[in-house]
Amino acid sequence: MAALPRTPLQSERGKVSAAAASGGLSWGAAWRIARRDLNGRFKGLRLLLVCLFLGTGALAAIGTLTAAIEGELANRGQELLGGDLEVEVWQRDLTPDERSALASFGAISGGTRLQAMASTAKNAAPVELKAVDAAWPLYGKLTLAGGRTAGAPAAGEAWLAQGAAERLGISVGDQFNIGGKPLRAAGIIADEPDRLSEGFQLGPTIIVAQDFPATAGLLAPGAMYQSKYRVAFAGNRDPEAVQQQLEKQFPNAGFEYRNRDNASPGADRFVSRMGEFLTLVGLAALVIAGIGIGGGVSSYLEARRTSIATLKVLGASSRDIVRIYALQIGAAALLGSALGLVAGVLVTPILASALDGLLPVERTFVVEPVALLIAASYGLLVALVFAATPLLRTRQFPAMALMRARIVPLSRDRRALAWVLGGMAGIVALALLTARQPMLSGGFLAGAAIVLGLLALLGLGIRKLAAALPRPADPLWRNALANLHRPGAATGALVTALGFGLAAFVLLAAIQSSINGNIERRVPAQAPDYFVLDVPRDRVAEFRQLVSAQQPDAQIRTVPALRGAILAYGPKDAMIRVADLEEIPDGAWPLRGERGLTYADELPAGNRLTEGKWWAPSYSGEPLVSVDEEFARAIDLKIGDYLTIGLLGVERTAKVVNFRQIDWESMGFNYVLVFSPNAIGDAPHNLAATIELPADAPTGPLLRQLVSNFPSSSVIEIGQVLAEARVILGQVGVATFAAASVAVLAGLAVLIGAIAAARAVRTYDTVVFRVLGASRRQVLIMQLAEYGALALILAVVALGLGTLLAWLVVVQLFEFDWLPDWGEILGVLGLGLMFVLVFALAGSLPLLRAKPAQALRAL
Repeated sequence: MAALPRTPLQSERGKVSAAAASGGLSWGAAWRIARRDLNGRFKGLRLLLVCLFLGTGALAAIGTLTAAIEGELANRGQELLGGDLEVEVWQRDLTPDERSALASFGAISGGTRLQAMASTAKNAAPVELKAVDAAWPLYGKLTLAGGRTAGAPAAGEAWLAQGAAERLGISVGDQFNIGGKPLRAAGIIADEPDRLSEGFQLGPTIIVAQDFPATAGLLAPGAMYQSKYRVAFAGNRDPEAVQQQLEKQFPNAGFEYRNRDNASPGADRFVSRMGEFLTLVGLAALVIAGIGIGGGVSSYLEARRTSIATLKVLGASSRDIVRIYALQIGAAALLGSALGLVAGVLVTPILASALDGLLPVERTFVVEPVALLIAASYGLLVALVFAATPLLRTRQFPAMALMRARIVPLSRDRRALAWVLGGMAGIVALALLTARQPMLSGGFLAGAAIVLGLLALLGLGIRKLAAALPRPADPLWRNALANLHRPGAATGALVTALGFGLAAFVLLAAIQSSINGNIERRVPAQAPDYFVLDVPRDRVAEFRQLVSAQQPDAQIRTVPALRGAILAYGPKDAMIRVADLEEIPDGAWPLRGERGLTYADELPAGNRLTEGKWWAPSYSGEPLVSVDEEFARAIDLKIGDYLTIGLLGVERTAKVVNFRQIDWESMGFNYVLVFSPNAIGDAPHNLAATIELPADAPTGPLLRQLVSNFPSSSVIEIGQVLAEARVILGQVGVATFAAASVAVLAGLAVLIGAIAAARAVRTYDTVVFRVLGASRRQVLIMQLAEYGALALILAVVALGLGTLLAWLVVVQLFEFDWLPDWGEILGVLGLGLMFVLVFALAGSLPLLRAKPAQALRAL
């Protein structure tokens, strides 16, 4: 009979006896023994290393990147905004009194923003025209290609974004036209300091001198443009206090405000939402990794079962055993976490490159100590929670019980529960203390605990069901069924690993396909080819004639286009002033600043009346207004109530007579407020138009004709806008894919670990079957039948779980439409099932090579 393996304690028999006599090994002695017994390549603990590496690395990368972006937004607020405070107003310039009030707080810089058409003899392109004065930029520097810094361009010159130069086919020094007025391309923009605060643009930027739009006839009464003024405070002032003072001084001016603390609200919101999602994904990866840690530690200690029993025979106490192996596991946990932190820092520039242009983040290595400390704390706490149970299980059992553990499994040590609960409390406390939205993180952790509990119950239910089912006549299927419920079966670990792993596959596929669906399915199918802004009312017939001459089958729709702000709403004798609201109600976004307004004799296309009646054609009575039903519900508006708007500095009040349901996905003209013509039709305004062309119709000739005949109008190519949207949402998709992939990799690692952890017991079973005459083919069929049955059951569970989580992320967190591609989801789930069977097969091959005599002697 083979001799028992020699352990480090056996080589120090005297020390063992002395330790037993003195009450146990010291931590120093335990570490010396643990270090000698620990394999230099951490053989047996590699799953723990991999799981902690993935989970900690994901959280480190997420925390570092998010902290870096938030730091840039906070530290560069003045530069990103271009001032300490910004005031915006539509369709007019500031009055002398308004400019004087701003100037009293410090230096000011003003200008206009509008859509325009730039053209050459051969090409035309919609652009975002940015007119700035000599004081621009108040903060930061405009950098041109070649490294030169500059301010506002000289009269007759312009700075062009690279995209504008490419669309026009020009280089520095070439001439082009905007509004029929010539300009010279004086430089290509390399870095625009306040670009992020300008928001989403419908074309590349061209920067001109402040007086250019007016001299080019682009600011005629009714033109759709925006005046922006920035203030650089003289002295230390509170932006919020200054804003409140201006709101009181000019309550009906229709100003929109932004300050250095929220220089780019869209970016802030995006970073917050993405940070929340990515952090939750990181926590999910760690939870999944924790399962792998538990399985890995169990497998590691199982492989040392005989050594542990021998140590007890030699006099080592249960405390000594726990100390020795806790030090080994702790060393592996520290190494895995440290490698994860390093990987998280190293991968940050890659993630920054993926978000380049979308968010202000440097593509360099960033070390955020707080983020790294939080990631390491999560990793070590997860290691404690999931390693405690298998580590403490051997404390209260005699050596012979350990020797028999392959045949008679050990029962659980209830004392491990205290360690587990303590570690879980630490994880919850850390999550709640560091989260931007504690309720969201707390809810996620509660949901993860529920999912773990459900999977554990599912594993128990599968074992009970397998034990209760009639035994199949075929011995292969009978043994496959018995493997699910026999003593020592790894069904629970496999159910948890497979459930999380397959759910991660479904989650990733559902999120990605929904994002792609938002880009590809709805928008292009229902979008017109062109939006045209600022079509003069007295030239509508000429406009239609021009388009029809180029494309006789083109569909043209025109609507009046104005801008105004909602100032008050409610019953006529008790109207609520928006300026008096402490907080804008949820869903009442039209109350924030100025919005598009229009009027119509008939119900607009793509709208459906849900309450009330439409006014008669050529109505001339009391001014009326139709309101979007979702907005009306958000502010508790009733039929018969009144709305007051500020239009070009004048208050106008109208009675609410009906509510409409708007098809926002139609990509046409959709207005929250539609007035009767007599309510606002007398205000200076132009028209907006949409043009839908026949399929495969050439667009170049029509575009050039529109630019030539209507130089003050702006033509927006929807294809270009959609391309820009695809880039932005594609960047979101890349970040989502990268983060979710970590959870998938963690799930795969856990799955491999679960299969590996069961290998020792399977070796015993396989050897017995081989001795009794089973062929390799029969053994493989039994393995595949067992894993196949589990995988099919869990595929249904994972489909429901992953879909629910994806819906929460897409709809509740990102606020996109729920547009999953079920074919893609089922295909990815099928791919996951294939991976499970491949891994099961790969895990079974070593069992077939086991030599019966050698394996039986080792038991």
